[in-house]
Amino acid sequence: MDNNIVLETKLVADIKGAFYVPSYQRGYRWGEDEVNRLLDDVFQNGQKNYCLQPVVVRKKDDAFELVDGQQRLTTIYLVYKYMSDINPFFDPPAFNLIYETREQSAEFLANMDLSKQEDNIDFWFIANAYKTIKKWFEVDKQNRVIKIFDYFKNHVKIIWYEVGAGEDAISLFTRLNIGKIPLTSAELVKAMFLSRNNSENMDREKQEEISLQWDNIEKELHNDSMWYFLTNNIKNKYQTRIDLILDLISGKEESNKEKYYTFFKFDVKRKDKPLEEIWRKIQQTFLILKDWFENHELYHKIGYLIASGAKTLQQVFNESENKTKAEFNALLNGFIKKSIYISSNYSELSYEKPLDYRKISTLLLLFNVESVRQNGENSQWFPFDKFKYSKGSRVTWSLEHIHAQQSEGMRTQEVWKEWLERHIPSIEVVGQNQKELIAEMQAAVDKEKLERSEFDALQQKVIEILSVSGNTEYLHSIANLALLNTADNAALNNSTFDVKRNVIVDMDKRGQYIPFCTKMVFLKYYTPSEHNQLHFWGQADRIAYVNAINTVLADYLTEAINLEKEDAQ
Repeated sequence: MDNNIVLETKLVADIKGAFYVPSYQRGYRWGEDEVNRLLDDVFQNGQKNYCLQPVVVRKKDDAFELVDGQQRLTTIYLVYKYMSDINPFFDPPAFNLIYETREQSAEFLANMDLSKQEDNIDFWFIANAYKTIKKWFEVDKQNRVIKIFDYFKNHVKIIWYEVGAGEDAISLFTRLNIGKIPLTSAELVKAMFLSRNNSENMDREKQEEISLQWDNIEKELHNDSMWYFLTNNIKNKYQTRIDLILDLISGKEESNKEKYYTFFKFDVKRKDKPLEEIWRKIQQTFLILKDWFENHELYHKIGYLIASGAKTLQQVFNESENKTKAEFNALLNGFIKKSIYISSNYSELSYEKPLDYRKISTLLLLFNVESVRQNGENSQWFPFDKFKYSKGSRVTWSLEHIHAQQSEGMRTQEVWKEWLERHIPSIEVVGQNQKELIAEMQAAVDKEKLERSEFDALQQKVIEILSVSGNTEYLHSIANLALLNTADNAALNNSTFDVKRNVIVDMDKRGQYIPFCTKMVFLKYYTPSEHNQLHFWGQADRIAYVNAINTVLADYLTEAINLEKEDAQ
């Protein structure tokens, strides 16, 4: 049985022959929105090489069975019909549509007798599409007719996807339409290698080899550790992950929304280069990305640049070309340094200023990534997959105050009582002779109605006991901030350091991902042993924390973060 395919691009003006619409398909059903969208797309993009969505056909005697693309092809027919109706110098459509069970529809389409538009539902949709086309052109008739005719003739193409006679057309139609499985750029590029009409007549053995290698690349890219190192896009962005490789080669930027841009670029490439050479480029590109993923230093530096949004994978890939390893590494270091550059000192930035918030977040991300890289010695790797994606959705990160904020955001009795209940164990451990306060806190928790003034007074007492001098002044500075999952941050907000430390430890025990440096902060790993006390976040802790940031990021900071006020105390 003939199950091979023919895959090529055709100018719209070169579509010829008879197209047979089988009985398993419904009639023409495009409305005003769909028709206008097609015309607008062609008008806006038609001056360049532009691809419309695929038309899937199967050869049947002297005609083509139209498996997918009836709506699109009928609309193109109507556009040609309108242009030739108003200008006899313009060619009429070079193709026609025939129907297995709706013979009268073909006649209506050819003659466009609008007096019969109410005779049946097919006539009605076809007539309304024609009226929509007429209305669209009449906005600027002469200009639009000339341009659309020219674009169809010289620039705008359809993707011609011809399946073999052995293909089950009904099954294929169901997959493409009922199952909502469109032909993606990746599927079309793959089909390009497997097509029976490629110019090189690639032998079947080589095609099977490419097919197997293609599947292996796709399988390796389904390793989330590798995938989320390469991209910030959630899973639904790409229906197949090899699309990422193909987009890189085609030079498609993330801002480019043209659906078949990548396939079109590959279609152009195959006119100049042998298919085997194009395939080698795909393999080589994948191997480059795999090498980056497996190289401890490159993994962290490139991973940070992508995760922070400082560079896209496309930008890094483009910059890597024709560079030695030393040149490429130096380039990455420059990009990283630039990504955190500010004209002032980081000690002057504040959590409360939106622009500063972003700068502090970026610096702390780099601090986390570089800490893992420098401490790991190839054994530890920053988990970009856990950092970006969890439980089916994107992870969002926020700045967590290491020491407590004030309670402005706490507005309900339930929140007040929860806060008091969380802090009772800390007061029991830290507080000296605080039995009376603990009793007051417990009584407030047990009250049916707790007044705001009562909570505020108790909270102030607790914070005074669980704080050391100087915390207030540095509340919103980088010395008092760490990265935490937004969902976790909400649970910890307004808590004192001791409570937060206990919650972080509990999260870690449950296997919840806590960024490396955030964990180090709350476990007091940065603080020298002679100054270490578990329950507070004080001056010695802040100085040690900032010193650690300065040490780890020494190669990237323009100047060290300076806590002059702390030194003066």
